[in-house]
Amino acid sequence: ESEGCVHLPQPPVVIMFSRTASLSCVTLAVLASLPLASTAPATSTPKVSAPMRLKGGSATWSDSPVTQRLRDLAKSPYDLTVNAAITPKRIASMQTEACGLKMVYATERVCPKTVDALCDLAKDRGVFEKMKAMCDGEVVNKIEGYECEDRKVLHTAMRDVFDKPLSSSEASRAAADLEKAELNKVEEWCKELDESGKFTDMLLIGIGGSDLGPRAIYMGLQGYKKEGRKVHIVSNVDPDDAAMVLNNIPDLSKTLVLVVSKSGGTLETLTNENLVRDFFVKKGLEPKNHFACVTGKGSPMDNPAEYLKSFYMDDYIGGRFSVTSMVGAPMLSFGLGFDNYMKLLEGAHDMDMHALTTSDPKQNLPLLLALIGVWNRNFLGLPTCAILPYSQALLRFTAHLQQLDMESNGKHIDRQGKFVDYATGPIIWGEPGTNGQHSFYQLIHQGTDTIPVEFLGFTESQFGMDLDVKGTTSQQKLNSNLLAQSLAMATGSINSNPNKCFDGNRPNCLILGKKLDPYTMGVLLALYEHKVAFQGFLWDINSFDQEGVQLGKILATQFLDIYKKVNAGEEVKPEDNLTAMLCEMP
Repeated sequence: ESEGCVHLPQPPVVIMFSRTASLSCVTLAVLASLPLASTAPATSTPKVSAPMRLKGGSATWSDSPVTQRLRDLAKSPYDLTVNAAITPKRIASMQTEACGLKMVYATERVCPKTVDALCDLAKDRGVFEKMKAMCDGEVVNKIEGYECEDRKVLHTAMRDVFDKPLSSSEASRAAADLEKAELNKVEEWCKELDESGKFTDMLLIGIGGSDLGPRAIYMGLQGYKKEGRKVHIVSNVDPDDAAMVLNNIPDLSKTLVLVVSKSGGTLETLTNENLVRDFFVKKGLEPKNHFACVTGKGSPMDNPAEYLKSFYMDDYIGGRFSVTSMVGAPMLSFGLGFDNYMKLLEGAHDMDMHALTTSDPKQNLPLLLALIGVWNRNFLGLPTCAILPYSQALLRFTAHLQQLDMESNGKHIDRQGKFVDYATGPIIWGEPGTNGQHSFYQLIHQGTDTIPVEFLGFTESQFGMDLDVKGTTSQQKLNSNLLAQSLAMATGSINSNPNKCFDGNRPNCLILGKKLDPYTMGVLLALYEHKVAFQGFLWDINSFDQEGVQLGKILATQFLDIYKKVNAGEEVKPEDNLTAMLCEMP
């Protein structure tokens, strides 16, 4: 019965009992999975009464028989807290593996019936056809019948540069061929830099996807950085960001500046570029001898008179999906070496192949991760997801995933322009363990909200520096905490002292690898890109635009116009909500 849907209620909180025997065997089973050396009913977003609001969203979601099956199963989800709920057999059966990563989901609130229904949901929503359309370069970034970006989405083509192609479509091959040409430019540039020895540091200027993804990958692979090289990043338009970074560069004369803006008109990036150029001039250096750029062909930045070198990207590359395009290539090749960058691309490409060609949802790692996320979000009614890497190298990886997921799937209309009546993207957050255990894990274990968790962990450390202290190494202590937290969140613990009670049933899964090397980083990056895309396909939303950022930009421009008046000596009075708010600035 423990392998079916267990619907037993929790024991009353009156006596203390121990699960020590069962937990010890479960712990061994989870440990063996490492690679060698709230039960709330379904909820929906509230309907807002507004002019021109087309209600209902995708009827195939709300009225689908498979959706109703999942709603029924969610009324009594699998209880992880009863004795023998998590057995070695369950752990062995509830896992899947691809490209060196293993996902163990025995600690999720799913039973075989639930997993089967989720797989039927994937087929019902046509996710494989949608994924193929994306990879083939069909126009999938669009809202039918409304003004929109109306673009292809071809970040997968940026790593489709190996012998076994992901797609044979004309659009995909053309994009891949263009990227090969740019990669050849990067490789030659890296050779020139190695031979000249002129530059030791690089300053990247970019924001959003031009910062978060490249920064996360660069920080994540410090064990593979190129000797004698260091990358610095300025992203925030806050002048203190640029000041702190510039003042910590050891030798400005040996520093390259790489400015990244696809449009060539991103205000924060252009402002920071001018600030840095001014800094170089004041230090007696000619910016033209230090600045390179990544931009779109023909953009305002595509100006050989201003830049040593220009690398190009097209509009079918969204910022949050751009790490493996020219946005990431020059910086990561400079800091990690071109060969390591190509290993990153290889890992991402292999995960692309797996996501597109593995037709069984139970074996398709990103799709299964997406489906369980939808189960937690839509059917258990849980609005957040914590991504907790037990790897200090992934310090900024969750920040990248936050943008990747929330900018992609934080949408309230479907692809036909109708306001949905079901929940879409969750709130993504997290920090590395074990530090987080001394911070917010208290709320995860005993707070009043249930928070699903995705744990990331690796058997080996990157640098290999470790020591046996009291019988175990630091890496073993790290992984012991990782496994313990997964089980503790799932099983909980009953105690006669209410302050020591842990309700359990905190759904979570483990994503495990042997070592975080460049290949594995590429696999992990693409895993989450495809998880996000699959969830967008399931919800029938456009995961590839970001209209939600536009209103703030428009209002910011209006505030800037008021500041220009202030700077010109004009008196500004609180005559409307904009001037009134600006006048409140000290």
